[in-house]
Amino acid sequence: VQLQACGGGLVQAGGSLRLSCAASGGPFSTYRMGWFRQAPGKAREFVVAISWSGRNTYYADSVKGRFTISRDNAKNTVYLQMNSLKPEDTAVYYCARASRAFDSGSSNVIGSYDYWGQGTLVTVSS
Repeated sequence: VQLQACGGGLVQAGGSLRLSCAASGGPFSTYRMGWFRQAPGKAREFVVAISWSGRNTYYADSVKGRFTISRDNAKNTVYLQMNSLKPEDTAVYYCARASRAFDSGSSNVIGSYDYWGQGTLVTVSS
Protein backbone atom coordinates (compact mmCIF):
# COMPACT_ATOMS: atom_id res chain seq x y z
CA VAL A 1 0.00 0.00 0.00
CA GLN A 2 1.29 3.42 -0.92
CA LEU A 3 0.06 6.55 0.83
CA GLN A 4 0.70 9.91 -0.79
CA ALA A 5 0.10 12.95 1.39
CA CYS A 6 -0.06 16.48 0.08
CA GLY A 7 -1.42 19.91 0.91
CA GLY A 8 1.11 21.18 3.37
CA GLY A 9 2.63 24.62 3.18
CA LEU A 10 3.30 27.89 4.94
CA VAL A 11 0.35 29.68 6.52
CA GLN A 12 -0.09 32.48 9.02
CA ALA A 13 -1.52 31.82 12.44
CA GLY A 14 -5.29 31.69 12.26
CA GLY A 15 -5.23 30.40 8.72
CA SER A 16 -6.35 27.11 7.23
CA LEU A 17 -4.94 24.24 5.24
CA ARG A 18 -6.41 21.05 3.86
CA LEU A 19 -4.27 17.95 3.69
CA SER A 20 -5.06 14.99 1.48
CA CYS A 21 -3.78 11.43 1.57
CA ALA A 22 -4.41 9.16 -1.39
CA ALA A 23 -4.01 5.42 -1.03
CA SER A 24 -3.11 3.01 -3.80
CA GLY A 25 -1.94 -0.56 -4.24
CA GLY A 26 -4.11 -2.11 -1.57
CA PRO A 27 -7.40 -2.00 0.30
CA PHE A 28 -8.51 1.27 1.83
CA SER A 29 -12.21 1.33 2.56
CA THR A 30 -12.10 -1.31 5.30
CA TYR A 31 -9.27 0.26 7.29
CA ARG A 32 -9.11 2.98 9.92
CA MET A 33 -6.95 5.90 8.81
CA GLY A 34 -5.02 8.28 10.99
CA TRP A 35 -2.99 11.45 10.89
CA PHE A 36 0.07 11.93 13.06
CA ARG A 37 2.56 14.76 13.23
CA GLN A 38 6.14 15.26 14.24
CA ALA A 39 7.61 18.61 15.18
CA PRO A 40 11.37 19.21 15.07
CA GLY A 41 13.07 17.52 17.98
CA LYS A 42 9.88 15.89 19.20
CA ALA A 43 8.33 12.47 19.02
CA ARG A 44 5.62 11.64 16.52
CA GLU A 45 2.22 12.25 18.03
CA PHE A 46 -1.35 11.32 17.27
CA VAL A 47 -3.58 13.98 15.74
CA VAL A 48 -6.79 12.37 14.54
CA ALA A 49 -8.24 9.13 13.21
CA ILE A 50 -11.35 8.02 11.36
CA SER A 51 -12.98 4.62 11.35
CA TRP A 52 -13.18 2.57 8.17
CA SER A 53 -16.82 3.56 7.69
CA GLY A 54 -16.23 7.22 8.48
CA ARG A 55 -18.87 7.14 11.21
CA ASN A 56 -16.42 7.53 14.10
CA THR A 57 -13.65 10.04 14.55
CA TYR A 58 -11.07 10.49 17.29
CA TYR A 59 -9.22 13.71 17.98
CA ALA A 60 -6.27 14.70 20.11
CA ASP A 61 -7.32 17.31 22.65
CA SER A 62 -4.93 19.82 21.13
CA VAL A 63 -6.82 19.90 17.82
CA LYS A 64 -10.44 19.36 18.86
CA GLY A 65 -12.72 21.99 17.42
CA ARG A 66 -10.09 23.14 14.91
CA PHE A 67 -9.29 20.08 12.79
CA THR A 68 -11.72 17.84 10.92
CA ILE A 69 -10.96 14.49 9.38
CA SER A 70 -13.02 12.95 6.60
CA ARG A 71 -12.67 10.23 4.01
CA ASP A 72 -13.97 9.38 0.58
CA ASN A 73 -13.78 5.63 0.15
CA ALA A 74 -14.73 5.89 -3.50
CA LYS A 75 -11.57 7.94 -4.07
CA ASN A 76 -9.36 6.05 -1.58
CA THR A 77 -8.57 9.38 0.03
CA VAL A 78 -8.58 10.77 3.54
CA TYR A 79 -8.61 14.49 4.27
CA LEU A 80 -7.58 16.71 7.15
CA GLN A 81 -9.11 20.16 7.26
CA MET A 82 -7.10 22.35 9.62
CA ASN A 83 -8.55 25.66 10.74
CA SER A 84 -7.43 28.27 13.25
CA LEU A 85 -3.87 27.08 12.89
CA LYS A 86 -1.36 27.91 15.60
CA PRO A 87 2.44 28.07 15.49
CA GLU A 88 2.52 24.95 17.68
CA ASP A 89 0.80 23.04 14.86
CA THR A 90 4.01 23.33 12.86
CA ALA A 91 5.17 19.81 12.03
CA VAL A 92 5.48 17.18 9.36
CA TYR A 93 2.09 15.52 9.05
CA TYR A 94 1.87 11.83 8.24
CA CYS A 95 -1.13 9.78 7.19
CA ALA A 96 -1.27 6.14 8.14
CA ARG A 97 -3.41 3.05 7.57
CA ALA A 98 -4.35 0.71 10.39
CA SER A 99 -2.83 -2.73 10.34
CA ARG A 100 -6.12 -4.60 10.76
CA ALA A 101 -9.29 -4.30 8.75
CA PHE A 102 -12.39 -3.14 10.62
CA ASP A 103 -10.23 -2.32 13.65
CA SER A 104 -12.15 0.05 15.92
CA GLY A 105 -9.66 0.39 18.75
CA SER A 106 -6.29 1.91 19.63
CA SER A 107 -6.69 4.73 17.14
CA ASN A 108 -4.00 6.84 18.82
CA VAL A 109 -1.38 4.09 19.04
CA ILE A 110 1.38 4.39 16.46
CA GLY A 111 1.93 0.64 16.52
CA SER A 112 -1.62 -0.03 15.32
CA TYR A 113 -0.74 1.43 11.91
CA ASP A 114 1.46 -0.36 9.44
CA TYR A 115 1.52 1.81 6.32
CA TRP A 116 2.69 5.41 6.40
CA GLY A 117 2.82 8.22 3.92
CA GLN A 118 5.96 10.24 3.30
CA GLY A 119 4.77 13.26 5.24
CA THR A 120 3.87 16.79 4.28
CA LEU A 121 5.29 19.84 6.06
CA VAL A 122 2.97 22.35 7.67
CA THR A 123 4.53 25.59 8.88
CA VAL A 124 2.47 28.12 10.80
CA SER A 125 4.02 31.53 11.26
CA SER A 126 3.13 33.82 14.15
